[in-house]
Amino acid sequence: MICREKCGACCIAPSISSPLPGMPQGKPAGIPCVNLDTTDYRCRIWGTTQYPDVCARFRPQADTCGASRSEAEQLTTLMELQTS
Repeated sequence: MICREKCGACCIAPSISSPLPGMPQGKPAGIPCVNLDTTDYRCRIWGTTQYPDVCARFRPQADTCGASRSEAEQLTTLMELQTS
């Protein structure tokens, strides 16, 4: 599966405990990453040396991304709740 354009659910729903560029304490669940451009839901640092390993390891999958951006938000939020 390839990453869906204009989605960004994985950059909003889950908490990230490791430091991120612009978010040295990590990212709380439900808060958009500061590196996410919320006009087109693309990562501003994707493909650069600043792109975090934790983000690079997260791969789009049907069970987390679903069939739409809305479903991806629901699934990643559920995943966050189940693992917090």
